[in-house]
Amino acid sequence: MENDARRKRDYVLRTVEERGVRLIRLWFTDVLGRHKSVAISPAELETVFDEGLQFDGSAIDGFSRVQESDVLAVPDPGTFELLPWAAEDEPSGTMFCDITRLDGSPFPGDPRQVLRRNIGLAREAGFEMFCAPEVEFFYFADAAAAGGVPRPLDGASYFDLTTADVSSDLRKRTLHMLEALSIPVEYSFHEDGPSQHEIDLQYTDALSMADAVMTLRLTVKKIAMEQGVYATFMPKPLNGVQGSGMHTHLSLFRDGANAFHDPDSDDGLSREGHGFIAGLLHHAREITAVTNQLVNSYKRINEGYEAPRYVSWARNNRSALVRVPIIKPGKTQSTRIEYRVIDPACNPYLAYAVILAAGLRGIAEGYELPAEAVDNLHELGPGELAALGVRPLPSNLAEALDEMEASELVRETLGDHIFEWFLRNKRAEWDLYQRQVTPFELEHYLPTW
Repeated sequence: MENDARRKRDYVLRTVEERGVRLIRLWFTDVLGRHKSVAISPAELETVFDEGLQFDGSAIDGFSRVQESDVLAVPDPGTFELLPWAAEDEPSGTMFCDITRLDGSPFPGDPRQVLRRNIGLAREAGFEMFCAPEVEFFYFADAAAAGGVPRPLDGASYFDLTTADVSSDLRKRTLHMLEALSIPVEYSFHEDGPSQHEIDLQYTDALSMADAVMTLRLTVKKIAMEQGVYATFMPKPLNGVQGSGMHTHLSLFRDGANAFHDPDSDDGLSREGHGFIAGLLHHAREITAVTNQLVNSYKRINEGYEAPRYVSWARNNRSALVRVPIIKPGKTQSTRIEYRVIDPACNPYLAYAVILAAGLRGIAEGYELPAEAVDNLHELGPGELAALGVRPLPSNLAEALDEMEASELVRETLGDHIFEWFLRNKRAEWDLYQRQVTPFELEHYLPTW
């Protein structure tokens, strides 16, 4: 492992010199998943590799308290890429960082370290999790950035071919940038909503995918901004149309083989596959505040459409929370599950950490998989759902936070530092939202009362 890290580090130093790189941007995220960056010169790079870059963590949301503020950003050389949008006269590179304490131990407020720690626990159990998200987003006229009314750029719908519009060109340029950043894209197309688009990333390990999601969000927004357009990963920006999700396909591998596949079982799923799904269902309400962290996230869930509202699983029923896609003959390595409630405004490091922990808990403790949901759950009434034993997901952020606060699994997965800060921050967000007078209230109550 040390030799591999040294090899990657030497490659970065050599590339920086050979390509005349003049600036290296070190990337990380705060607890909410907002992109952070600090730039260094090539002259500083070797020292930063050896010692890390010291900065004031108390200035970053969810990081340090003032009295224990200093932390280190330690670049991960395996994530180095040349930035394709850098000016020709100033070649730039970038790397994601792990945040550590001054003594080199993992910093508990770093979301990337949270995911790395949980991946380590999975490896101790013999598993590696792979992810493939379907990332949805909207393009709007730039007024949306300043709090104006969102104005879509097109009125197209699912899979429409819109060769002449601005949106298609933006998406094409984004794909080229992602390819240049070594992020392979499996599919890209116009989604169902007006000016809504989807980019599906090719599966990889959970940590690399969380890095890729962060890079994708930055790239989409940057390309849009250059063309005077606003891109948003807000889950529900428009009334009356579906919101944006980040359905994520998940699989566990063990010794190079797909641990979810069992050719001798009736449904092709192994005991581990059943246990992982059961774990997700058992803990779904507890982890929803992390996978859907905004007040606005619950507008997407409550509207129905493509977003699941109930804790359930199925093979070919898109109203279910967990779906088991049908695989092509002979493609056993593609056996996977799809977690459908997660949205693109999440912190992907924390979201994938709690999903992994919930699934592994189901395997370790032998949770029993409930019956498959064969009906369209959106069409059933409360009594019918209760008779099936189907629970709803939290209906708002406050309810989700209550579930999270009572969860031993989420506290253990995130660690006390992030767990407690996240709850405080999101409680404050909910309280602020509750004090706002909305356009709905003005429209419906002001003329009458």
